[in-house]
Amino acid sequence: MSGSTPPLTIDSPDPARRRFLQIAGQIAGTGLVAAPVAGSLLGASSSPVEAAQQSQQQSQRAAMPPASVTGRPMPQIQKPFPLPPQSRIGFAVVGLGKFALNQIIPSFAESKRSKLVALVSGNREKAEQVAGRYGVDRMAIYDYASFDSLADNAEVDVVYIILPNGLHAEYAIRAAKAGKHVMCEKPMASTVAECEAMIRASLRAGRKLMVAYRAQYEPFNMEAIRLAHSGDLGKLKLVVSDHGRNLNPSDPADQWRMSAKLAGGGALYDIGIYSLQAARYITGEEPEEIHAMIHSTRGDPRFREVEENVTFQLRFPSGVLANCSASYGYADTKRIMVQGSEASLTLDPATDYYEHKLTVTKGKTEERIKFQEGNQFALEMDHFAQSIQEDQPPRTPGEEGLQDVRLMQAIYEAARTGRAVKLEPRIPDVVADVP
Repeated sequence: MSGSTPPLTIDSPDPARRRFLQIAGQIAGTGLVAAPVAGSLLGASSSPVEAAQQSQQQSQRAAMPPASVTGRPMPQIQKPFPLPPQSRIGFAVVGLGKFALNQIIPSFAESKRSKLVALVSGNREKAEQVAGRYGVDRMAIYDYASFDSLADNAEVDVVYIILPNGLHAEYAIRAAKAGKHVMCEKPMASTVAECEAMIRASLRAGRKLMVAYRAQYEPFNMEAIRLAHSGDLGKLKLVVSDHGRNLNPSDPADQWRMSAKLAGGGALYDIGIYSLQAARYITGEEPEEIHAMIHSTRGDPRFREVEENVTFQLRFPSGVLANCSASYGYADTKRIMVQGSEASLTLDPATDYYEHKLTVTKGKTEERIKFQEGNQFALEMDHFAQSIQEDQPPRTPGEEGLQDVRLMQAIYEAARTGRAVKLEPRIPDVVADVP
């Protein structure tokens, strides 16, 4: 057929056409969908059936592993991406002790909204070693004398105070005056007056204050709260919570805990606060009556200034009772039990750093509730970061910490007098008297 266009094959005598087909074949081999393009360039046409077949073949080729190194489509993301570094909230960690170095600072690696940007320590050598490991600028290392110059570091949004309890108020107030938001370890402070001063300082500075109640951000505790509040257990009747550990005077992390001035209290302030918190967040109420007893082993030098054992009972307005304990004298215990009219739950361990076990019992049936363990430290820091970014109050603000200190002081009073202490079942408001 004179004048007709010869068929296009690799053996075509036309060098340009032959080269085009070689390139097209190479592109097709990579799965980059060259066939329809080649056809359109050559003016080829196909029927709807052929087009559908070509589309199916094209999809199959795209799904196959590529013949050479090439970019692949974005996979389905199972864990949310973190915010880019410039969009995260910058934290300065104050105090580089056992808890900060083993729990808090490593947890920034799992944070989505938070980043470590500064360190405050009385030990420059230690701080420089930590800064080098975590990429903190050496110019962002402060000691306690230069603490107030944090005001000049625009990268620092939050000052996270991880110091002995008796120092919380001083550094929280100084941080607020420096224009920084404050996250503070529990207990919030040693006295009610100190807690109130911290709240006032943050309010005056227009900054947020959050107490690091990690259990309220931990998935198993959050599920226990949901079950208790949902009615799945029936009407709540009793909460039992026990926390204990041995106080070790050879551990530097425990030495300050034997000082009333630095610790504010003994087993109650350190670990009894978990039992108290559990009773409050499980019921969702504030107690109206408290009974308590305290005992310390006579002659034990660990307990010259702080208490060893404390038990306390709480009555809530709905009629729920709570029986709680704390001890510095027995083996590691971190347990919460809740009894409802229809079912009960046990969370044991309840407030461990890494391990939790939640079971629900109804009649003779016991069900273990399973969750993937989450990093509660990263979760609480990210919650505070989000509350700052969205200008929302944190879940555990300073008023929450104030209430616990107020209640622990009432527990001491009840134990000292041997009489019940009656309270208004509400969190006190200190906003009204802030000028």
